[in-house]
Amino acid sequence: MTNDSEVGRRPLTSYVGRADDEDEVRRLLGAGRLVTLTGAGGVGKTRLAAQVASSLTRAFPGGVAVAGLGELRDERLVARTVADALGLHDTAGRTDLEAVVSYLRPRRSLLLLDNCEHVLDGSADLVTALLRDCQDLVVLATSRCSLGLAGEHVLAIPPLAVPGEEVETPGEALTFGAVRLFAERAASVLPAFEVGESNVADVVRLCRRLDGLPLAIELAAARIRVLSPSQIADRVEKNSEVLATGLRMPVERHRTLRATIEWSHSLCTDTERIVWARCSVFAGQFDLSAAEDVCAGDGLDTLAVLDAVDGLVDKSVLARIDGADRVHYRMLRLLREFGGHRLTESGDELAVARKHRDHYARLIDQAAATWFGPGQDEAYERLTAAHADIREALSWSLRTPGEGAVALEMATGMIEYWVARGAAWELRDWIDRALESLPPETRGRARGLAIAALCAALHADLPRARQRLAAAEAIEDDEATPYVAHARAFVKMLATEPNSMVDAAEAVRLFGERGDVRRQMHPMFLQGVALAYRGDLPGARELLGSMRRRCEETGEERYRSMALFGLGVAEVCFGGDLDDGERFIRSALEIDLRASDVLSAAYRVDGLAWVSARREEWVRAAELFGTAATLWERCNAEPDVAVTAAHRMFHDATWNALGPKRFDLAFADGRRRNPHDALAGPEALSAGEPADLPPLTPRESEIARLVAAGLSNRDIAARLVIARRTVETHLQHISHKLDFANRTQLAVWVEQAGRGPL
Repeated sequence: MTNDSEVGRRPLTSYVGRADDEDEVRRLLGAGRLVTLTGAGGVGKTRLAAQVASSLTRAFPGGVAVAGLGELRDERLVARTVADALGLHDTAGRTDLEAVVSYLRPRRSLLLLDNCEHVLDGSADLVTALLRDCQDLVVLATSRCSLGLAGEHVLAIPPLAVPGEEVETPGEALTFGAVRLFAERAASVLPAFEVGESNVADVVRLCRRLDGLPLAIELAAARIRVLSPSQIADRVEKNSEVLATGLRMPVERHRTLRATIEWSHSLCTDTERIVWARCSVFAGQFDLSAAEDVCAGDGLDTLAVLDAVDGLVDKSVLARIDGADRVHYRMLRLLREFGGHRLTESGDELAVARKHRDHYARLIDQAAATWFGPGQDEAYERLTAAHADIREALSWSLRTPGEGAVALEMATGMIEYWVARGAAWELRDWIDRALESLPPETRGRARGLAIAALCAALHADLPRARQRLAAAEAIEDDEATPYVAHARAFVKMLATEPNSMVDAAEAVRLFGERGDVRRQMHPMFLQGVALAYRGDLPGARELLGSMRRRCEETGEERYRSMALFGLGVAEVCFGGDLDDGERFIRSALEIDLRASDVLSAAYRVDGLAWVSARREEWVRAAELFGTAATLWERCNAEPDVAVTAAHRMFHDATWNALGPKRFDLAFADGRRRNPHDALAGPEALSAGEPADLPPLTPRESEIARLVAAGLSNRDIAARLVIARRTVETHLQHISHKLDFANRTQLAVWVEQAGRGPL
């Protein structure tokens, strides 16, 4: 469990052992339920917290969750960020906080909240509620200041140990963390570098001048390709009184760090300084196209931006993040603050922020244009990588006069993305805030209200949905008519009111006239299901079959899964061919498992349980209900109003047929199974759990074996039905425990352990 935090990726500052600090953090976590690591930026709080958390997975069978708050600007999003880190979908009738509490309450878990200081009130409120309601939860926080809560254990993290002046030999010097960090980082820049007799005095002098601060050492070591340790030390000493302004840290203790950042800035070219300042607008990771869109202009062309980005990576101002299909970059928050101050001084802040917003508005438009087709997965991955900056672009638009209309357009452009993330409630909040910021006559208001009604209906919040729908209907706007019809159809279906099929058909027709095939899909699904409810099974087959074929013709997958599930439900629940129904639902599940779509997979496995119940294969039905329950639980959801009647009917029939004891045994057996077993049919037997690979946890052992079998992170995520970022976090924990640098080392270790790949 993790989110897009600096904890979950290769850090800019290398980690060297802090054995005493690690032991003290573990001791405090054993003595209390809230431990906060404090200290100035760059001192290594995040790395220490991540190291400790990764070593405690066995002590917390409920999981170790990592939520990075450094990308947030909005206190309202703290609970949502934690829910996202836990993989929770927002659900009907629950706030994000209630969802997090519900998930964590029965578990003994460790929650790492990283970089709390910019959302201190929201962090403190969240922790207060969690510790009050989740008795087995332990929280480890990092912040530049304490949360100020009762029972909080605060541990100030000191810089790395530095040698005294009497240290003369390389061996003695390398026993100190600051020297080891410099040596490691310098060797990564210049492989031939090592601390020896000829340079040990200068390395010691430099580390002492830098006060053992990891970030300062990292920035200084990045210059080893062009300067010797002696030259670096001389320049640091020469600049030690140069103070950068705008950085929130104590002047006395961390004067050196501020001077080091200023010195690194002075060594950049003019273009690199401009790009450093302009890149400070990014809240999270960004790719080269984003950097070019935001930084180019005023005499800088895209080639100059590329060269500057390359130079900033070389100087460790930007960290390179290798992705599956493209490279991303990230700037440590302390360096981002420095760049932000320089951007404000330049007078370009407003223009650059608008370029940033426009880039992410275009990204949403591009995703909308490619969603209905084979580019869907790539569009989702790009939006996911950009999520922190999409939020920042929305927030900037809402707090900047005259920009609310763009926020509304951005929020309503890709509802499918937010639903796939399990964040329809957050989307609804962005839309509502945008609507509140705009005058009543704003173009697009009716469309925004209709989509807000649709979001409310997704949570079965029918009063709010009807309120938004009525407001949309009161505005005469032909552009909004199909959106209003779509929302009205969904509300009527959930409320079991008549004529939902008529409204859905109207939405399908109007979107079709506009050539908007993507937006035809959900109302077409609603129309098909409504036909089945009315007893028109042939009509439902024809319409949902048409939806399926249109998806197959274009290579679209998510709506194809929806169409297949609709066909399956029609056959299973409304007197159709049971074999066809099972085949349709299985095909839908195959799509969802490939995409690691946990919530959709839960619906499909539940549907296969209905099939078994219809066949009176009661043990198999109970097992499948158990497997589905694990999936529902994983995303903190349950069968909602759309399928609750069928779920309850078949669930109760299975329970009555088996009796409580036999049902519970089969249900428990199903909970232990992988969802892929549901595709294997009733003959699939539960293979015994393979032995763990100490010191790895069961999940880490499972992932290690899959790595040894040659699976990619994406394939592992699909196999285990977890998010790819969760796989990456487990692999980071494994590398910490085993001190492995790559997958080959891990694969060899698994095979030498005598257990081989799966």
